[in-house]
Amino acid sequence: MAVPNYTYLKLKMLGPHEVITIGTSFQRAYECEVKSNELTSATLASKELAAIRKDIAEGAPDAKRVARSFEPTENVKEVLVNPNNSTTKAVHIGTTLSPK
Repeated sequence: MAVPNYTYLKLKMLGPHEVITIGTSFQRAYECEVKSNELTSATLASKELAAIRKDIAEGAPDAKRVARSFEPTENVKEVLVNPNNSTTKAVHIGTTLSPK
């Protein structure tokens, strides 16, 4: 059994012949607190990452699914990439987009 005293940064425990007292400095206590916080943050971040990966895996599309040809939706305008050459490819732009 050990008894910590946070005010004086001492730890006392019963030894074979007498009470063992272990002390430290405020600087060392601060360094331990910082490391403890870093470890806690890393642990929480890894748990959050695992939860995010699980959510993404559940919502991800099936990679084995065969992609069909893309069919444009309504309100689409066809615009030539190079208006001077009629054999160039065209892009489809939605006409319901805002001017911005």
